[in-house]
Amino acid sequence: MQIPTETDVLISGLGPCGLMLANELGKRGVRAVLVDPKATTAFNPQANATQARSMEHYRRHGFADEIRAIGLPPDFPTDIAYFTRMAKYELARFQLPAAKDAKAIIKGMSGSWSAAELPHRISQKYVEQVLLKHARKYESNTICFNTRLTGFRDLGTHIEAQVEPVAGGAPATVRAKYLVGADGARSLVRKELGFSLEGEGSRQREFMGGRMYAIYLRCLGYYEAMPHAPAWMNVTVNPDVRAFMTAIDGKSEFAFHFQLKPGVDEETIGEDEARRFVYDGWGKEVPIEILSRTGWHAGYTLVANRMQKGRVFIGGDAAHLFTPAGGMGYNTAIEDAVNLGWKLAAVVKGQAGEALLDSYEAERRAVAVRNTGFARAFADSLGNFVATPALEGNTPEGEEARRIAGEYYNKHARAEFNIPGFTLGARYDGSPVIAGDGTPPPPDGPNIYHPTACPGGRAPHMWLEDGRSLYDGFGFEWTLLRMSANAQTDTIVASARAMGMPLTVLDLHDRDLRDLYEADAALIRPDQVVAWRGSGASANAEQLIAKVTGHAASPQ
Repeated sequence: MQIPTETDVLISGLGPCGLMLANELGKRGVRAVLVDPKATTAFNPQANATQARSMEHYRRHGFADEIRAIGLPPDFPTDIAYFTRMAKYELARFQLPAAKDAKAIIKGMSGSWSAAELPHRISQKYVEQVLLKHARKYESNTICFNTRLTGFRDLGTHIEAQVEPVAGGAPATVRAKYLVGADGARSLVRKELGFSLEGEGSRQREFMGGRMYAIYLRCLGYYEAMPHAPAWMNVTVNPDVRAFMTAIDGKSEFAFHFQLKPGVDEETIGEDEARRFVYDGWGKEVPIEILSRTGWHAGYTLVANRMQKGRVFIGGDAAHLFTPAGGMGYNTAIEDAVNLGWKLAAVVKGQAGEALLDSYEAERRAVAVRNTGFARAFADSLGNFVATPALEGNTPEGEEARRIAGEYYNKHARAEFNIPGFTLGARYDGSPVIAGDGTPPPPDGPNIYHPTACPGGRAPHMWLEDGRSLYDGFGFEWTLLRMSANAQTDTIVASARAMGMPLTVLDLHDRDLRDLYEADAALIRPDQVVAWRGSGASANAEQLIAKVTGHAASPQ
């Protein structure tokens, strides 16, 4: 493939962050060149949970239903189950709905789960395939696998970057207005910028701390051989083995993750030993085919000290490394891409000031610190439980040990997997492009979400009388939501038009909606975050639009 020598945005990395960014830019007609040394999207399963907020973003792009239809079979239970060994005693189970029921269930939920979409349990490998398919629809995207970024210079007016084919061949120079490093944990872009990772680099735990070993496998006879009901997430807890296993296709493919004991040299692990790890976790030998295996590190709570410098930005694993408890690493990367995507497009197209881009780090770094902290707390809860030798005994002492463990893990599962606050509650308070109204934000915690139109947070969701999601009425760019005939927003609309802001005006004169937003009108950003709310009468419309689009830094 011929690599363009000039583009608007050069993206290094074709994981979830880079691919979502390609969709955000592509839908807006902004030219992007994407490079990645891999031959294609991920083969290994990697992340396995798409949270509700990511599904809402996929809904904005029109492919949420496509993602919900793949991965596990539609009737497969997405339970989280805990066992002494998977063929032995079941300790606890947190039941969650199958994909086929998600669309109906969410329409009946409110309060903390007031959302347009429920989470979906699906391997990242499948999500990446969908993101790539849709990114390729846009002629403005040039997607180059088997190609690596080798260096770059920020020349103030543009980026000059060097890329080269992995298999050899002539290097090329790409001139770009902006560069985004979505190039993973070992990010070249982050290192070249001199950014450091801050936080906790390693914490040894009984489980989910230190070195883990991942085995991607196929087992045709697993469900026939196991005595318990199927589950999406299966956790092994005993004094000898700590592991978890996710169902990939609900039929025969699984991702088994085993905690290595301190001092084990993973480079010496052969296929027979890897197979033994699996059988020890199962408590039963059933023939398996190992598809891939590798070591990885659990226990990270790391966030880059910076996420942007000049015309260069980083996102995804390049900017933050998680312990995967809570399943928010990939989902945080998706929101990085959404946040940065609309801002880059607005600046490139002349719809916003350069200062809008300065809000990316201000908004996303604080969220990364928040999210990695929540994940660490879940990992502590999961990994610090001590399994006693009695746990596996067929004795009264064993029964009591299993009862105690069951109570613990039932409580833990509700904390780790019922996380509307974690998913929906991130906020951008203090952002230079949010017009705050002086109201305090709600308390923040992983398990409770408080719907509020206090500027800086996700726009509160509501199902309309005709069965539509409120979000389906929003424009892909900015939306002025008017909930009362009293809203006096003509000057806001006029100022937006004058400054080139692409604006959808949505009139929904609904008392319940007005009460939910506690205002006659609200200005909703392209990422569905409330930028301003009020009646409009007292707003200095020109200053308001200038502030939220990065044309002015003065407070509104």
